[in-house]
Amino acid sequence: MGLNLYFYRSSQNRSQEKGLLKLNHRANGRNHSGVITCRHRGGGHKRIYRKIDFWRKKLNLIGQVQAITYDPNRNANIVLIFYKNGQKSYILAPKGIQISQNIVSGFFVPIKIGNALPLWNIPFGTGVHNVELFPGTGGQLARAAGTNIKVVVRENGFVILRLPSREVRLVPQTCWATVGQVSNADARNTVMRKAGRLRWLGCRPTVRGSVINSVDHPHGGGEGRCPIGHALPLTPWGKPRLGQKTRQSKKYSDTFILRRGKR
Repeated sequence: MGLNLYFYRSSQNRSQEKGLLKLNHRANGRNHSGVITCRHRGGGHKRIYRKIDFWRKKLNLIGQVQAITYDPNRNANIVLIFYKNGQKSYILAPKGIQISQNIVSGFFVPIKIGNALPLWNIPFGTGVHNVELFPGTGGQLARAAGTNIKVVVRENGFVILRLPSREVRLVPQTCWATVGQVSNADARNTVMRKAGRLRWLGCRPTVRGSVINSVDHPHGGGEGRCPIGHALPLTPWGKPRLGQKTRQSKKYSDTFILRRGKR
Protein backbone atom coordinates (compact mmCIF):
# COMPACT_ATOMS: atom_id res chain seq x y z
CA MET A 1 0.00 0.00 0.00
CA GLY A 2 2.76 2.43 0.94
CA LEU A 3 4.69 1.73 -2.29
CA ASN A 4 1.59 2.27 -4.44
CA LEU A 5 0.87 5.55 -2.62
CA TYR A 6 4.47 6.68 -3.28
CA PHE A 7 4.17 6.05 -7.02
CA TYR A 8 0.76 7.79 -7.09
CA ARG A 9 2.14 10.91 -5.38
CA SER A 10 5.22 10.97 -7.59
CA SER A 11 3.05 10.79 -10.73
CA GLN A 12 0.91 13.65 -9.42
CA ASN A 13 4.02 15.75 -8.79
CA ARG A 14 5.26 15.14 -12.33
CA SER A 15 1.95 16.47 -13.70
CA GLN A 16 2.26 19.76 -11.76
CA GLU A 17 4.22 22.58 -13.39
CA LYS A 18 5.34 25.26 -10.95
CA GLY A 19 5.09 27.95 -13.60
CA LEU A 20 1.40 27.14 -14.10
CA LEU A 21 0.46 27.29 -10.41
CA LYS A 22 -0.47 30.23 -8.21
CA LEU A 23 -1.90 30.83 -4.75
CA ASN A 24 -5.68 30.92 -4.58
CA HIS A 25 -7.30 33.10 -1.92
CA ARG A 26 -10.93 32.09 -1.55
CA ALA A 27 -13.52 34.55 -0.30
CA ASN A 28 -15.61 31.88 1.49
CA GLY A 29 -18.81 33.71 0.66
CA ARG A 30 -17.69 37.07 2.09
CA ASN A 31 -17.39 40.47 0.44
CA HIS A 32 -14.56 43.02 0.75
CA SER A 33 -15.84 44.02 4.22
CA GLY A 34 -15.85 40.47 5.53
CA VAL A 35 -19.65 40.28 5.62
CA ILE A 36 -21.22 36.96 4.57
CA THR A 37 -23.10 37.54 1.32
CA CYS A 38 -23.40 33.87 0.29
CA ARG A 39 -24.26 31.45 3.06
CA HIS A 40 -23.02 27.91 3.62
CA ARG A 41 -19.49 28.46 2.34
CA GLY A 42 -16.22 28.27 4.24
CA GLY A 43 -13.46 25.99 5.40
CA GLY A 44 -12.36 23.24 3.08
CA HIS A 45 -8.95 21.95 2.09
CA LYS A 46 -6.29 24.31 0.81
CA ARG A 47 -6.10 24.58 -2.98
CA ILE A 48 -3.49 25.74 -5.45
CA TYR A 49 -4.93 27.27 -8.61
CA ARG A 50 -3.89 25.81 -11.96
CA LYS A 51 -3.67 28.40 -14.75
CA ILE A 52 -5.93 27.02 -17.48
CA ASP A 53 -5.53 28.16 -21.10
CA PHE A 54 -9.12 29.04 -22.05
CA TRP A 55 -7.98 31.09 -25.08
CA ARG A 56 -6.09 28.44 -27.09
CA LYS A 57 -4.41 31.06 -29.30
CA LYS A 58 -1.06 29.27 -29.89
CA LEU A 59 -1.84 29.06 -33.59
CA ASN A 60 -0.51 26.15 -35.66
CA LEU A 61 1.76 25.11 -32.78
CA ILE A 62 1.60 21.37 -32.21
CA GLY A 63 1.35 20.30 -28.58
CA GLN A 64 1.61 16.85 -27.03
CA VAL A 65 -0.43 15.56 -24.10
CA GLN A 66 1.93 14.74 -21.24
CA ALA A 67 -0.47 14.06 -18.36
CA ILE A 68 -4.18 13.93 -17.51
CA THR A 69 -4.53 15.11 -13.95
CA TYR A 70 -6.99 16.18 -11.27
CA ASP A 71 -7.85 19.83 -10.62
CA PRO A 72 -9.28 20.66 -7.16
CA ASN A 73 -10.86 23.86 -8.50
CA ARG A 74 -13.26 22.18 -10.96
CA ASN A 75 -15.07 18.87 -11.48
CA ALA A 76 -13.46 18.24 -14.87
CA ASN A 77 -9.97 16.84 -15.39
CA ILE A 78 -7.21 18.91 -16.95
CA VAL A 79 -4.45 18.07 -19.41
CA LEU A 80 -0.81 19.18 -19.32
CA ILE A 81 0.41 20.12 -22.81
CA PHE A 82 4.03 20.40 -23.99
CA TYR A 83 4.42 22.48 -27.16
CA LYS A 84 7.17 22.19 -29.76
CA ASN A 85 8.67 25.56 -28.82
CA GLY A 86 9.08 24.51 -25.17
CA GLN A 87 5.98 26.23 -23.78
CA LYS A 88 3.63 24.39 -21.43
CA SER A 89 -0.02 24.93 -20.54
CA TYR A 90 -3.04 23.32 -18.93
CA ILE A 91 -6.29 22.88 -20.87
CA LEU A 92 -9.60 21.23 -20.05
CA ALA A 93 -9.43 17.50 -20.73
CA PRO A 94 -11.77 16.41 -23.55
CA LYS A 95 -13.43 13.02 -23.28
CA GLY A 96 -11.34 10.33 -24.97
CA ILE A 97 -8.03 12.20 -25.13
CA GLN A 98 -4.93 10.03 -24.71
CA ILE A 99 -1.40 10.47 -23.41
CA SER A 100 1.10 11.39 -26.20
CA GLN A 101 -1.73 12.58 -28.45
CA ASN A 102 -1.04 15.70 -30.49
CA ILE A 103 -3.37 18.71 -30.47
CA VAL A 104 -3.25 22.00 -32.34
CA SER A 105 -5.11 25.30 -32.58
CA GLY A 106 -5.66 27.11 -35.86
CA PHE A 107 -8.10 28.35 -38.45
CA PHE A 108 -7.95 25.26 -40.68
CA VAL A 109 -6.91 22.42 -38.37
CA PRO A 110 -8.53 18.95 -38.50
CA ILE A 111 -11.83 18.40 -36.67
CA LYS A 112 -10.26 16.21 -34.01
CA ILE A 113 -10.79 15.88 -30.25
CA GLY A 114 -8.80 18.54 -28.42
CA ASN A 115 -8.22 20.81 -31.42
CA ALA A 116 -9.41 24.42 -31.22
CA LEU A 117 -10.66 26.52 -34.13
CA PRO A 118 -13.21 29.26 -34.92
CA LEU A 119 -16.90 28.37 -35.03
CA TRP A 120 -17.16 29.40 -38.69
CA ASN A 121 -14.95 26.45 -39.63
CA ILE A 122 -16.66 23.78 -37.49
CA PRO A 123 -19.18 21.50 -39.29
CA PHE A 124 -22.84 21.37 -38.25
CA GLY A 125 -23.67 18.80 -35.57
CA THR A 126 -20.17 18.80 -34.09
CA GLY A 127 -19.93 18.70 -30.30
CA VAL A 128 -17.73 21.43 -28.82
CA HIS A 129 -16.82 22.85 -25.42
CA ASN A 130 -14.94 25.83 -23.98
CA VAL A 131 -16.82 28.18 -26.31
CA GLU A 132 -16.28 31.94 -26.32
CA LEU A 133 -19.27 34.26 -25.90
CA PHE A 134 -17.47 37.16 -27.55
CA PRO A 135 -14.27 37.06 -29.64
CA GLY A 136 -11.10 37.22 -27.56
CA THR A 137 -12.72 36.72 -24.15
CA GLY A 138 -11.65 33.10 -23.75
CA GLY A 139 -13.90 30.08 -23.34
CA GLN A 140 -16.89 30.68 -21.07
CA LEU A 141 -19.51 28.14 -22.16
CA ALA A 142 -19.42 24.36 -21.50
CA ARG A 143 -16.48 24.12 -19.10
CA ALA A 144 -18.02 21.80 -16.47
CA ALA A 145 -17.54 18.03 -16.46
CA GLY A 146 -19.48 16.19 -19.16
CA THR A 147 -20.85 19.31 -20.88
CA ASN A 148 -21.17 19.49 -24.63
CA ILE A 149 -22.54 22.08 -27.06
CA LYS A 150 -23.94 21.31 -30.51
CA VAL A 151 -23.29 23.55 -33.51
CA VAL A 152 -26.65 23.86 -35.24
CA VAL A 153 -26.41 26.36 -38.11
CA ARG A 154 -24.62 29.52 -39.30
CA GLU A 155 -26.33 32.65 -40.58
CA ASN A 156 -25.58 36.38 -40.90
CA GLY A 157 -22.22 36.20 -39.16
CA PHE A 158 -23.56 34.23 -36.18
CA VAL A 159 -23.61 30.56 -35.20
CA ILE A 160 -26.64 29.01 -33.52
CA LEU A 161 -25.64 26.77 -30.61
CA ARG A 162 -27.72 24.33 -28.54
CA LEU A 163 -26.45 24.40 -24.95
CA PRO A 164 -26.68 21.56 -22.39
CA SER A 165 -29.59 23.41 -20.76
CA ARG A 166 -31.44 23.15 -24.13
CA GLU A 167 -31.08 26.88 -24.55
CA VAL A 168 -30.56 27.96 -28.15
CA ARG A 169 -28.53 31.12 -28.61
CA LEU A 170 -26.50 33.12 -31.13
CA VAL A 171 -22.73 33.46 -30.86
CA PRO A 172 -20.47 35.38 -33.29
CA GLN A 173 -18.89 32.99 -35.77
CA THR A 174 -15.42 34.41 -35.04
CA CYS A 175 -15.54 32.95 -31.51
CA TRP A 176 -13.31 29.96 -30.82
CA ALA A 177 -14.26 26.55 -29.47
CA THR A 178 -12.60 23.22 -28.70
CA VAL A 179 -13.80 20.02 -30.36
CA GLY A 180 -15.19 17.29 -28.11
CA GLN A 181 -17.00 16.81 -24.82
CA VAL A 182 -15.50 17.72 -21.43
CA SER A 183 -14.17 14.70 -19.55
CA ASN A 184 -15.32 13.14 -16.27
CA ALA A 185 -19.01 13.01 -17.19
CA ASP A 186 -19.68 10.77 -14.16
CA ALA A 187 -18.92 13.63 -11.76
CA ARG A 188 -22.63 14.29 -11.35
CA ASN A 189 -23.12 10.72 -10.06
CA THR A 190 -20.59 11.06 -7.23
CA VAL A 191 -22.02 10.04 -3.84
CA MET A 192 -20.45 11.96 -0.96
CA ARG A 193 -21.35 9.27 1.64
CA LYS A 194 -20.44 11.45 4.63
CA ALA A 195 -20.73 15.06 5.73
CA GLY A 196 -16.98 15.42 6.13
CA ARG A 197 -16.39 15.05 2.41
CA LEU A 198 -18.55 18.10 1.74
CA ARG A 199 -16.61 20.01 4.40
CA TRP A 200 -13.39 19.20 2.51
CA LEU A 201 -14.95 20.88 -0.52
CA GLY A 202 -15.75 24.04 1.44
CA CYS A 203 -19.49 23.45 1.95
CA ARG A 204 -20.94 24.30 5.35
CA PRO A 205 -24.15 22.76 6.74
CA THR A 206 -27.57 23.75 5.40
CA VAL A 207 -30.82 23.26 7.34
CA ARG A 208 -34.50 23.73 6.58
CA GLY A 209 -36.05 27.11 7.22
CA SER A 210 -38.74 25.59 9.44
CA VAL A 211 -36.17 24.60 12.08
CA ILE A 212 -34.63 28.08 12.29
CA ASN A 213 -35.73 30.70 14.79
CA SER A 214 -38.48 33.03 13.62
CA VAL A 215 -36.14 36.05 13.85
CA ASP A 216 -33.78 34.43 11.35
CA HIS A 217 -36.17 32.90 8.79
CA PRO A 218 -39.81 33.50 7.71
CA HIS A 219 -40.53 29.76 8.02
CA GLY A 220 -39.20 29.51 11.57
CA GLY A 221 -40.84 29.56 14.95
CA GLY A 222 -43.97 27.86 16.20
CA GLU A 223 -44.60 24.85 18.38
CA GLY A 224 -43.28 21.54 17.14
CA ARG A 225 -43.52 20.78 13.45
CA CYS A 226 -45.58 23.71 12.23
CA PRO A 227 -46.36 24.67 8.63
CA ILE A 228 -44.45 27.60 7.18
CA GLY A 229 -47.35 29.99 7.71
CA HIS A 230 -47.18 31.55 4.22
CA ALA A 231 -48.93 30.97 0.92
CA LEU A 232 -45.61 30.30 -0.82
CA PRO A 233 -42.11 29.33 0.35
CA LEU A 234 -39.88 32.33 1.05
CA THR A 235 -36.16 33.02 1.22
CA PRO A 236 -34.57 34.14 4.51
CA TRP A 237 -35.13 37.71 3.28
CA GLY A 238 -38.84 37.28 2.52
CA LYS A 239 -38.57 36.95 -1.27
CA PRO A 240 -40.45 34.24 -3.25
CA ARG A 241 -38.44 31.02 -3.20
CA LEU A 242 -39.56 28.54 -5.88
CA GLY A 243 -39.95 29.43 -9.54
CA GLN A 244 -38.85 33.02 -9.11
CA LYS A 245 -36.85 34.37 -12.06
CA THR A 246 -33.51 35.82 -11.00
CA ARG A 247 -32.28 36.96 -14.41
CA GLN A 248 -32.44 40.68 -15.20
CA SER A 249 -35.60 41.56 -17.12
CA LYS A 250 -33.70 43.67 -19.66
CA LYS A 251 -30.27 42.13 -20.05
CA TYR A 252 -28.06 43.04 -23.00
CA SER A 253 -27.73 39.42 -24.15
CA ASP A 254 -31.49 38.77 -24.43
CA THR A 255 -31.32 39.50 -28.17
CA PHE A 256 -28.90 36.57 -28.63
CA ILE A 257 -31.13 33.99 -26.91
CA LEU A 258 -33.55 32.33 -29.31
CA ARG A 259 -35.03 29.82 -26.87
CA ARG A 260 -34.77 29.69 -23.10
CA GLY A 261 -33.32 26.66 -21.37
CA LYS A 262 -34.12 24.86 -18.13
CA ARG A 263 -33.91 27.52 -15.40
